[in-house]
Amino acid sequence: MVTPRPDRRPAAPRRAAAGAALLALAAATALSGCGAIAAERSGIVVTTNILGDLTRNVVGDEAEVTVLMRPNADPHSFAVSARQAAELEDAALIVYNGLGLEEGVLRNVEAAEAAGTPSLAVGEGVDPISYTEGETAGAPDPHFWTDPVRAGEAVDLIADAVVEQVGGVDPDRVRANARAYRERVEEAHAHAQERFGAIPDDRRRLVTNHHVFGYLAQRYDFEVVGAVIPSGTTLASPSGSDLDSLATAVEESGVPAVFADSSQPDRLARVMAEEAGLEIEVVPLFSESLTGPDGGAATYLEMTRHNTDAIAEGLTG
Repeated sequence: MVTPRPDRRPAAPRRAAAGAALLALAAATALSGCGAIAAERSGIVVTTNILGDLTRNVVGDEAEVTVLMRPNADPHSFAVSARQAAELEDAALIVYNGLGLEEGVLRNVEAAEAAGTPSLAVGEGVDPISYTEGETAGAPDPHFWTDPVRAGEAVDLIADAVVEQVGGVDPDRVRANARAYRERVEEAHAHAQERFGAIPDDRRRLVTNHHVFGYLAQRYDFEVVGAVIPSGTTLASPSGSDLDSLATAVEESGVPAVFADSSQPDRLARVMAEEAGLEIEVVPLFSESLTGPDGGAATYLEMTRHNTDAIAEGLTG
């Protein structure tokens, strides 16, 4: 899960037969090398903005945190510039999902790992589940953050990796930051338990624009009726028969709302409802990406609370 910090300190040449001048040159070279190496790796680079928010809350002001994915972007398709690819290779630590989420930057992460950059694949350490249907059935589901309990586990994993891999941080401060932030994540979980617990059993059914809420459904006992895009990635496309099949499932189950990610067009969900003659509400959620400061989901906690309330109201309103 965590790739180890490579031994980046070069061995100084040591030959018994070397003269004093050579020893002096070797010592100077070693000192110069250490300084350059210390400058080569610094800071933490995080791929997605949701993981970036968790990481920043853990790190505080102990180290610089760079987040590659912009607000409102799609984690399945965003790409990085050449400068950002270089930042990945020069980082003291890379934090990424690790379950195939960042399809556009995974090769850059793998290249950095091959170059010796320490990394943390967060999703691999939070007891991931697999998709059970659709085009990605059997593959690991990367959307673990829709379950606040797993998000809390991710906080601890990030703290461990930062303490282990990032030089110069105060371990006690990092651990204290992680404990304080995890308490807030647990409050979000308690809020979700309360709101979702009030939803009648016959209304605990979800339809989303793609398969993104499997972890939430498992944690809070929802049934996932289907997804407009029958896949775990937004890069797939539904066929006409897929939409017809979903419309039938929605009609038979009496689901009152389809939940569409705010960063993705909800056109397909509306087309499905209109062509099937369904009176169904399309409710926007922030499931894949954080927003800017005024967008309604600028932090993980804000996003989670918004989604909890929107789902509870969409299924009972």
